[in-house]
Amino acid sequence: MKLGPKKPYFGLTGGWLTFWVTVACATDMTLFGYDQGVFGGVVITQDFLDTLGIADDAKMQSTVTAIYDIGCFFGAIAAFVVGDPLGRKNTILLGTTIMSIGAILQISAMNVPHMIVGRIVGGIGNGLNTATAPVWQGETSKASWRGKLIVIEMILNIAGFSLSNWVTFGFSFLTGGIVWRMPLALQFIFIFILYGTVPWLPESPRWLIAKGRIEDAELILADLEQTDVSDPYIITQSKDIQWAVQYEREHNVRWRDLLRGRTGGQAGTCTIRRLILGMGTQAMQQLAGINVLSYYFPSVLINSVGLEEKMARLLAACNSVSYLLFSTIGIPNVERWGRRKMMIYAAAGQCFCWLIITVLLRYTEIPDYPNKKAIASASIAFFFLYYVFFGIGWQGVPWLYPTEINSLSMRAKGAALGTATNWIFNFMVVEITLPGIESLGWQFYIIWTVFNGAFVPIVYFFYPETAGRSLEDLDRYFHDKPSLFVNRDKDAISSKRPQKYIEYEEGEIRRHSSVSPGAMNAAAAKHRQSVLDRENKGDRFAEKEMLEKV
Repeated sequence: MKLGPKKPYFGLTGGWLTFWVTVACATDMTLFGYDQGVFGGVVITQDFLDTLGIADDAKMQSTVTAIYDIGCFFGAIAAFVVGDPLGRKNTILLGTTIMSIGAILQISAMNVPHMIVGRIVGGIGNGLNTATAPVWQGETSKASWRGKLIVIEMILNIAGFSLSNWVTFGFSFLTGGIVWRMPLALQFIFIFILYGTVPWLPESPRWLIAKGRIEDAELILADLEQTDVSDPYIITQSKDIQWAVQYEREHNVRWRDLLRGRTGGQAGTCTIRRLILGMGTQAMQQLAGINVLSYYFPSVLINSVGLEEKMARLLAACNSVSYLLFSTIGIPNVERWGRRKMMIYAAAGQCFCWLIITVLLRYTEIPDYPNKKAIASASIAFFFLYYVFFGIGWQGVPWLYPTEINSLSMRAKGAALGTATNWIFNFMVVEITLPGIESLGWQFYIIWTVFNGAFVPIVYFFYPETAGRSLEDLDRYFHDKPSLFVNRDKDAISSKRPQKYIEYEEGEIRRHSSVSPGAMNAAAAKHRQSVLDRENKGDRFAEKEMLEKV
């Protein structure tokens, strides 16, 4: 019996194929969230502090925690270098392997240098993955799904964070090294899922076209749309991506010129501006103060609010569930409201929460002030509310925006630079938090009030909307050299796709539909046969090699 040609991706196409790409990317982000949250519970564990000898050293506790972000920073920079040569899938597999090594080093740590090396190595792997997964998701998704899928990934990031809080709370009832070593070991669950999914999924079709593998890319585009390569929509998509690749090559700016601020007549599609916009969302996410709480919420509740350890752990775990539930509001609304409105309204809400927290904690430090405990406890409600605003507006959008705003040739580099920006600001925030609370008290929270208030006008005046646009629509928008201030441009701030882009795409589809159906089908058959021949040739070569070995 003769078997037919083997179908790629286990025969999955359309929504199911997109689903499994999302599973892989979401697992990556869940692992990221778990790693962020787990150390907040580890760093207040007595056996951990005694084993490393840092029980009375707040600065070293901060450094051991924050050094992970330095590893993530260098991992993101590494993605900047290796992301385009290796491709999206291989970069994630490399990052996952490095994370595995880092996890083993942390689990087995017996002193500060050992733990610091493990934190840095694990961070490098996480930096590679978090810089690459959103790009891979964005480049294999429909424009109408892209925002929702990346927001879902970031919600699963919160799920990982929530899980880590409950895991550390549960293990806190035990004694000995298992209290902190086992929570660190559980990250291998996510690592095994990544090894089981990423290798068999499709590469980014946009990356393939950039590498000249147009036939392979069109097959993937057709499989993702559950159609054939002869479909006029697939032809239009392919031509659109090829146009973007060619335009960027013709108007490419060398990195050494970018670093000197030189673009000249080769500025193309506002490369530097788009890089800064993408990096800006990541910087603002960290300066919103989220990792004051994500890494140290139990410590904040103990040191600033005055709770005992078990209650602080329990409230941190309960808050993580609230954070997760309210973050789901972003899934149906990221396309409806748009990226700009979500960031603006959430920043205003976060500013309000930090302001009230600052005022309430101020009164707890006034000598002989009555009802200090009740006032301090009231601030807990606003910590919870802060997470609600952040989960809706600032958890997912800063990771989505750099994958959309940057051009094709700069997308992996732009996402890597954005992620590197996130991690370096993350390190700064995590490094200063415990010493800051210790030395400044309630005044430490003024910093985050001011930052969040400043984000509202920054986004309003400078950030164009990306919701509803194809990635090539944004290339065309920046090709026209738009004004730096976007607030008066209706097309730039509309949460719906501007009509001029719809009309352009419809015209292109009609033009490609006018090709003779017979010629189109013949070209499609020839196209698929050439790919199958290439695959069969590879199979025959592998079989021959195996027989030679035998």
